[in-house]
Amino acid sequence: MKIMILNGPNINFLGIREKEVYGHQNYADMCNYLKNTAESKGINLDIFQSNIEGEMINILQRAYFEKYDGVIINPGAYTHTSIALFDAIKSIEIPTLEVHLSNIHKREDFRKISYTAAACVGQISGLGVDSYVMGLEYFCRMFSKK
Repeated sequence: MKIMILNGPNINFLGIREKEVYGHQNYADMCNYLKNTAESKGINLDIFQSNIEGEMINILQRAYFEKYDGVIINPGAYTHTSIALFDAIKSIEIPTLEVHLSNIHKREDFRKISYTAAACVGQISGLGVDSYVMGLEYFCRMFSKK
């Protein structure tokens, strides 16, 4: 199974920005943890991050051409603004799961709106790095049924 994680703007600043919201773990440590978790589950995992909306779209299109089985996306602030990412997720026709480290439904009103979630199979938020882990587990169960 080949899964892509795509992280949006400012996710690379984990451990630096708003530690009370996003925790103290830095981005590199989170990525290493997720790669080790995926490896233990037999998942081939690639992780990408971009602060640029168009680059995120290019990476999603790459998932299509490189035949990924699933995508876990944390669009960051683009969650609340990007119809272009919504369109890109729909166009690749790959099961995509939206995740967030914080519970976006308990934050500012504008963060409760997700343009991208409607293009995804589901959304997991508020569990820190475990939001991603639950996403990996979802894909394990999904593809074991096929």
